Amino acid sequence: MTSIGKARLEAFSDGVIAIIITIMVLELKPPHLETLADLKPLWPIFLSYVLSFLYLGIYWNNHHHMLHAARHINGVVMWANLHLLFWLSLIPFTTAWMGENHFGSAPMALYGFILFMAAAAYWILQLSIITEHGHDSLLKRAVGLDLKGKLSPFLYMGGIAAAFFSPILSGVIYFLIALLWIVPDRRIEKAMRTME
Repeated sequence: MTSIGKARLEAFSDGVIAIIITIMVLELKPPHLETLADLKPLWPIFLSYVLSFLYLGIYWNNHHHMLHAARHINGVVMWANLHLLFWLSLIPFTTAWMGENHFGSAPMALYGFILFMAAAAYWILQLSIITEHGHDSLLKRAVGLDLKGKLSPFLYMGGIAAAFFSPILSGVIYFLIALLWIVPDRRIEKAMRTME
């Protein structure tokens, strides 16, 4: 397969993530009344927006770092990237459903499933880039054993299961996973510095 430049993939991905965030913020409808008390019923919607914004920011940041470690891409990487963007594009729907229904069991479980699938898609994209560049590549050396990446799917499954008996616990698990990933992947930054 022919290797190609990665600039268009980065620009396209940045644009799609920006649109996803825009769609989510458009779901935040202001109350028709003017007091601060009128905002109180909107807290579940706002809280779900904040969590999803955090996740999208994490994906955007780590996606940038991962592509920075790639010298070039191929068609497999492009399709793997589209696969990731597909799952991320479903976040606004599940965010709205979760917020509108005050973190009910089914919305929380579906939200966790979408996050689980996005994590799987990110792993597939990472594997596609490593395959394109070889197992001695910068990205492969940077991710190493990838303990966070291996732990996250199990935590998502725990959050999905928890949604059916304690949706609040489910939300706490999703938030803790976000905290696990909130710092950009420093392994890639360190590997890039050693190459300079």
